[in-house]
Parts: sequence; C-alpha cells; structure tokens
Amino acid sequence: MVDWGVLEELEAQEARLVFRRFDNDTAIALGTALLTAARDRGLPIVVSVRRGQQRLFHAALPGTSADNDDWIDRKSRVVDRYGRSSLRVRETFAARGREFPLDPALYAAFGGVFPIIVENVGPVGTVGVSGLPHTEDHAFVVERLEAFLERGGR
Repeated sequence: MVDWGVLEELEAQEARLVFRRFDNDTAIALGTALLTAARDRGLPIVVSVRRGQQRLFHAALPGTSADNDDWIDRKSRVVDRYGRSSLRVRETFAARGREFPLDPALYAAFGGVFPIIVENVGPVGTVGVSGLPHTEDHAFVVERLEAFLERGGR
C-alpha cells in the first residue's frame, strides 16, 4: 500500500528548503553545521556538501568507513539525476510499483541526500549524510537544513 502522505511531505520539504543563494562559503557553513550537530549527538556519519560535481565540504566522524563515502556518492548521483531527494526518488518508484532501474554500483535510491535548491534557479548541488539507517539520514539532513535556513543560511 502506498502512503501518499509520505510523498507529499517529501515534496513539501523540497518546496520549503530553498536557498536564496549558494556559494562555497555557504557550503562550508552548512557542512560545519551538520558536522557540529552530529558530533554533539555522537552520530557516526559522513557529511558531504557539493555544488554540481565539486565536493565543497566532506567530513567523516568516528565509526564511519570508506563504505559511507561510497553511499554518499551513489545517493548523490540519484539526486543529481532526478533533482529530488534520494528518499523521494525511492518512494516515487515504490509508489509506482517499480524497481529502481539504475545500476546499484553507481546509484543508491536510499534516503540521506537532499538537493541544494536555489530560489529562481533550481537544484545546484547536494547535501547528504551516511551512517545511520537511511530514513534517519534523511531526517537528520532535513532537520539541519531547516535550522540552517531559519538562521538565514549562514
């Protein structure tokens, strides 16, 4: 059974979590904010912020491995391709009763990576984490994006 409310919430997240502008300094501040929150909670995650294909911020906390870097890369490719959060892509395919069609060695339709959306521009990059169960990865990113944007994106 499809939970359309989940898809509506994922769509609403993308509609409201929008930057006015996004540059290298914003990426570093955003990555640092996620890293600080993860450290404060003792979370074993990798944090990544990218603009296009360029990695602007990347940090790995204790308890992570190169596997988490790989997960971030594969989830980021999903967001780059579809322009939507990796969890929204997963849930959209599930709602249609379809398997995710792309090579799992390169793409991972699991939660944890969110598009960096700029007002009047659209998606320009990604912010993501890996290390928790994928829905918790997604929830952490959304929570921290909300807090970051409430403070004016700095």
